Amino acid sequence: MIPTLLPSLERHGRFKLHQADRGLVLGVSAAAIDRLPVETKIAAASVKRRRVGFYLAVRREVPIRTFNDWHDPPPGFCEVDMVAHGGTSVAASFIPTLTMVDVGTGWTECMPLVTREGDLVVRVMERAESLFTWVIRGADFDNDSAFMNDVVVPWCRPQKIKVTRSRAYKKNDQAFIEQKNGAVVRRIAGYGRFDGVETTRVLERLYAASRLHTNFFQPPFKLKDKRREGAKVIKRHHVPATLYERALAHPRLSKVVKRRL
Repeated sequence: MIPTLLPSLERHGRFKLHQADRGLVLGVSAAAIDRLPVETKIAAASVKRRRVGFYLAVRREVPIRTFNDWHDPPPGFCEVDMVAHGGTSVAASFIPTLTMVDVGTGWTECMPLVTREGDLVVRVMERAESLFTWVIRGADFDNDSAFMNDVVVPWCRPQKIKVTRSRAYKKNDQAFIEQKNGAVVRRIAGYGRFDGVETTRVLERLYAASRLHTNFFQPPFKLKDKRREGAKVIKRHHVPATLYERALAHPRLSKVVKRRL
């Protein structure tokens, strides 16, 4: 529209440009028009500019892992996710629960955070390292900015934790943890809204007690194999066993770890 509007503005005395500036205005691209006033728009809105490009760069350097890429890993490789306790609204601040599920055994740990911050995620994962009887070797995140940032990903590397991520909008890539989010977190905490430090402490005590029931006394099914016969999918499951029993029977866990369990 510039080649049409500029001569009209000049003709009616609304706008006057030197010849050099006029050439620049007529030659500017649509992308440059969108890019140039960004800082002015942010200042006018009084909003801190998000480092979108930086977070995208962090996300790109983390390799993708799909559900089919696990291939029966040894204990220590976990899927990590957050469950939002925002009730019917995600506005303002609320408590999320960080869930970690060991893919090899199904062992599950849940820990609440006061808010979604990378520093808090690191502190909670440090605590999780003491709750798991074995060493954490890998963490598979989703694309949440609470994980894909300059705090969590760099922290994992010195800990020798292999970082991967699921594909965007593909929840099946984290099927293990999505199942536990519903069967454990939502069943215990429900769908209400929680916020504040005091409520976080209450949830910490609740999860500290419920982890014993989840890992030592609740025997879930585990898929053994499945095959398709025409339009029918036939599934076979292992005999129901607690996560503790599965860990004791796992051939890749040492006797020392099993004794601690």
